Amino acid sequence: MHAFDVLADPVRRRILELLLAGEHRSGELVEHIRAQFGISQAAVSQHLRVLREHGFATVRADGTRRLYAVDAAAFRELDAWLDRFRVFWEPKLAALDTEVARGRRARRRD
Repeated sequence: MHAFDVLADPVRRRILELLLAGEHRSGELVEHIRAQFGISQAAVSQHLRVLREHGFATVRADGTRRLYAVDAAAFRELDAWLDRFRVFWEPKLAALDTEVARGRRARRRD
């Protein structure tokens, strides 16, 4: 499965968004995802497994609890792959930045 296939699923993206705040117990993740998407604990576990197996999340045992966190390594690899395509949007963003700065200067002069 390609990284974009992993991230294409809205449940997995939401899990990663929750993990951005830091480690979460698997039970917390199940509660959030079940409330939002109406899926079973087993389905949430499958999504967590996919995220782990493809390097987007880590898990560690803390007694009887399992704590999940974002694994930045997969995102660095994804960012490196996307780097080849930045040529398409970086000049446009730089031009936009220039226009915003011009607008600010013009407002200050007025």
